[in-house]
Amino acid sequence: QVQLVESGGGSVQAGGSLRLSCAASGYTFSSGCLGWFRQAPGKEREGVATIASDGSTRYADSVKGRVTISKDNAKNTLYLRMTGLVPEDTAEYYCAAARRPCGFYAEPLNWIAYNWWGQGTQVTVSS
Repeated sequence: QVQLVESGGGSVQAGGSLRLSCAASGYTFSSGCLGWFRQAPGKEREGVATIASDGSTRYADSVKGRVTISKDNAKNTLYLRMTGLVPEDTAEYYCAAARRPCGFYAEPLNWIAYNWWGQGTQVTVSS
C-alpha cells in the first residue's frame, strides 16, 4: 500500500521561502515519476514540478527559477524548495507518485498520470 505524507507548508510573506517534504512508503522511489501539484480554491489542480528516476526535472512556467524539486532515494523523501514566493502561489500542495517512469507520459505535469496522492499541505503567501 502506497502512502505519501506531505509536510512543511505554512504561512509566509511575499518573497519568503518554504521547503515542502513528502515521505513515501510502499513505493519504489527510484523507478517511477514523482511530482508536486497544487490547487487553489476555485481553480483546477496544476502541475508544479516533476522528477524522473534519473533525477531529470520539469517545471511549470509559472514557477521556473523559483522552485526546485529534489528527492532522496535512500530516505524515500521528495522535496520542493520554493523561493521568491508570491501570493499567487497560495494553494494546497500535493505530492504524487506514478506507476510508470516520467518518460512514459506525454505530459508528466498532467495530474492524470499519477496513481497515488498525499493528503496535501497548505501554503499561504501574504502580500
